[in-house]
Amino acid sequence: MSEHQHEEWKASWRDEYLKWICGFANAEGGVLVIGRDDEGAVIGLHDARRLLEELPNKVRDLLGIMVDVNLRTDAGLDYLEIAVPAYPNPISYRGEYYYRSGSTNQALKGAALDRFLLRKQGRHWDGVPVPGFGVADLSATALAGFRKRAARGQRISAALLAEPDAVLLDKLRLFEQGYLKRAAVLLFGDDPERLVTGASVKIGYFRTDSDLLYHDEIHGDLFSQVDRTLDLLLTKYLRAGISYAGVQRLETFPVPEAALREALINAIAHKDYASGIPIQISVYDNKLMIWNPGQLPLHWTLDQLTAKHASVPYNPDIANVFFRASLLESWGRGIDLIRQACMAYGSPEPRFRWDNGLWVELPFMVVDEGRTTQETTQETTQEQILALLQAEPALTRKALSERIGLSTDGIKYHLDKLKKAGAIRRKGSTKSGHWEVLK
Repeated sequence: MSEHQHEEWKASWRDEYLKWICGFANAEGGVLVIGRDDEGAVIGLHDARRLLEELPNKVRDLLGIMVDVNLRTDAGLDYLEIAVPAYPNPISYRGEYYYRSGSTNQALKGAALDRFLLRKQGRHWDGVPVPGFGVADLSATALAGFRKRAARGQRISAALLAEPDAVLLDKLRLFEQGYLKRAAVLLFGDDPERLVTGASVKIGYFRTDSDLLYHDEIHGDLFSQVDRTLDLLLTKYLRAGISYAGVQRLETFPVPEAALREALINAIAHKDYASGIPIQISVYDNKLMIWNPGQLPLHWTLDQLTAKHASVPYNPDIANVFFRASLLESWGRGIDLIRQACMAYGSPEPRFRWDNGLWVELPFMVVDEGRTTQETTQETTQEQILALLQAEPALTRKALSERIGLSTDGIKYHLDKLKKAGAIRRKGSTKSGHWEVLK
C-alpha cells in the first residue's frame, strides 16, 4: 500500500494541509487520511473527535468547498478520512492554486496556472481574445496565401473565400467578444512575437550534441514558418542522393518529404505557445529531430498518443484553420501518417518520445552508393542559379525565387555562398546592377 493520485497520508493535522485538500479539489478528487504514518500504518489521532467537528467548517470558510470528514477506527486507534470531490471550478487557498499530480501536490505558477484556469473554464490558450489587435494589424499576404490554399483544398466555399477579411475570420471562429483571438494573431499576424514570445522555429546542424556548425531562425506568421522551414531543410540542411532514370535526374532525400512536412506542421499546430520556447529542429549526419514544447491531453500517455486515438488538438482554433488550408489532412492521424510515409519511402521507422514536449526522430535512409552519386541539394540549387545568371545577369532575388521555387531567404543564402566561393560577384547597385558569373 502506498500513496497515489487519489490518496495522501498525514500523521497529524496542520492547517497547511488545506493545500492538499485544494490540490485534490482542483484535480480528480481524493482522500486525505489524518492519523497514518508515511508507511500507511494507523498511528491514531488523539484529537480526532474535535477535528471531526472543526475541519468541515474550516475547509468551507477558507476554500469555499464542502468535504466529507469521516471518523474511522482501527485496532482501537482513531483516524480521519477527508473525502474531497473534484470541483469543476478552480479552487484557491490564500490566493494560491494547488493541483494533485501523482503523489505530489504542486503550486501552480505561470504558464501552468494559465493552462489550468483556461481548462477549468472550458477554454484553450489559442482561443483567448486579444484587445489591441485588429484586422488591419494582420498580414494581407498571409490572408491571401490562406485563400489560395483553401481554394485548392476546397474545404471552404468559394463564396466565403470571396468575403472581406473580417467576415472570413469570423466564419473561421477567430473572433470572440469583438476581439481577434490569439490564434488569429499567430496565423496571420505580421509579427506574432509582439504578442507571443518564442513563436518561432530554430534549426541547427550539429556534428555532435555539443558541436553546432550553423543554424537559422524562422519568424513570422505560422504559414510562413511552415513554408520557410521546409524550404530551408530541403535546400540547406539535407543531403540528397542523385540517381538517373535514363536522362532524367532524380533526387532522393534521406527522409521522406511527406513525413518531414507532417511532423513540422503538427509541431507548429500543436505547440504550447504559452511556454515561450521556439520549436527546435536538430539535424545530424544520420538523423533529424523535431521537438516542440507541448502538453499531453489530460491523463494521456505517450503510448496513447502514438496509438490510434481520437482527435484532441492542443490549439483547436489553429488546427481548424490549418485543416481548412489543407495543411492538416486529418485530425488525430499525424503520427500514423508520419509512419506510413516512412514505410512507403523505405526509410527507417520514426521514433517518438516525450520530454517536456514531443520529440520526433527521423533516422536517415542509407542511399545505395552503388547506384547513386551523393551530392548536396545545395550544390544542385546553386547550379541552377549559376545557369540562370549566366543567361540573364540582371535577374533579381525575387525573380530567382520565382524561377527556382525557393523563398527569397533561400535564394539569398545560396547567393552568399556563391559569392564567398568566388563563383559570382555583383556589379552596380542592388536595383540597377547585374551579376557576373566568374566560374
